[in-house]
Amino acid sequence: MTNLTNCTKGHIIGRGSTATVSIATTVTGDRFAVKSTKLSKSLLLQKEQHFLSKLRSPYIIEYIGFNVDYANDIPLYDLFMEYATGGAVTDVIKRQGGSLDECLIRSYTHQILQGLDYLHSNKLVHCDIKCSNILVCEDGVKIGDLGCAKLVENCGDTSSGFSGTLVFMAPEVARGVKQEFAADVWALGCTVIEMATGCNPWPEMNNPVSALYRIGYSGDVPLFPMWLSDEGKDFLKNCLQRKDEERWTVKELLQHPFVNINSSSEKIESFDSPSSILDHGFWDCFEVTDTPSSTKFMTFSGESPVDRIKKLVETTPCVNYCMTNWIAEEDWITVRSNHVDENSNITYEDSQTDVEKEDDDSESTRSDSESLSELYVEVGFSDSVRIIVESNVLETSDANVVNSKFLGFKNINNDSCLLVDSNLNVALLIIAILAFAYVLIFK
Repeated sequence: MTNLTNCTKGHIIGRGSTATVSIATTVTGDRFAVKSTKLSKSLLLQKEQHFLSKLRSPYIIEYIGFNVDYANDIPLYDLFMEYATGGAVTDVIKRQGGSLDECLIRSYTHQILQGLDYLHSNKLVHCDIKCSNILVCEDGVKIGDLGCAKLVENCGDTSSGFSGTLVFMAPEVARGVKQEFAADVWALGCTVIEMATGCNPWPEMNNPVSALYRIGYSGDVPLFPMWLSDEGKDFLKNCLQRKDEERWTVKELLQHPFVNINSSSEKIESFDSPSSILDHGFWDCFEVTDTPSSTKFMTFSGESPVDRIKKLVETTPCVNYCMTNWIAEEDWITVRSNHVDENSNITYEDSQTDVEKEDDDSESTRSDSESLSELYVEVGFSDSVRIIVESNVLETSDANVVNSKFLGFKNINNDSCLLVDSNLNVALLIIAILAFAYVLIFK
């Protein structure tokens, strides 16, 4: 326990309507805050001491003790509390240029809700939630200034009158009807607006009487900041319902996605994000099996492209199985680009390609070959790919006509080509296709 008699009061760091706040230092160098007022006017401060002394939460400013001191023979009532090194949230808003970013607002709001949940579970209504009463400590923000707090007996009427800051009051409080837990929820919505804009929720109202009437009877609600996310606006909508019974409770708000960091985070298996189609079994996507099998994820981070291709060829268990679905005839003859849009699924089509007349040398060269015997890959920008599974060359007096049947694939882009002999075995054919994919990706 801190020895409160052997401490030195320092400079004043804040002033309220009834008290001043100073920094006090002990002989051991520890610092804490001292809230002081004249003993004759210390009723609210003594009530705050009564509540704080019974509370202990990481989201409520910590109580240290109290003392009666004298200054110029005038008795002072001192309340000793944890020192908030970051000041109040209003100070943070000023340091941030007049408003807080949404990420910080979400974090602060979540912690304020945790503090309100603790107070409400102890049947306490804070009655004056606003940025100047939210203190920034080394381990997070905490609710302070419980001078207006009220005890609610059995969740019924409050045991005393109404109090708080007018522009943060709920409509039922402004009308003088009641001040219960829902009033803190309304004030929290106003506090979120204050964090987002740097202003109170009713900045256009200067006359207290007209403000009291508008809040209590007009049916208006504070304007939501336009730049706030949809989740933030929905959070405010649930806080700022004019009918207190329609407002969300603190426990419900703690589950709202605006403040609940776990609401959109599903527990999933961790693995590296794929950097290309070579990762995560791209080639086995053409076959759907009825019996589920275990998936083997491979980490390629830090490996060269050559090593990645080699590992994929050596370790992928279903390559041979999948490749059988690609063979339409005994051998693959030609793969080339096509400027006609293809279906996403594998489709067969017959086409005739007219080959224009060429000079004598090129024509004699072509007539030496009656059919194509290579695997030929040629892909143009934004083109689909077709695999020729049957090709016949018909010679006429004017030109050669190639009649071909194709296997079509869509959305493979580049202008590169690959030539492979059709007599290669299946393993080399796999390597050829993977090498072609490498050219498409890394060129």
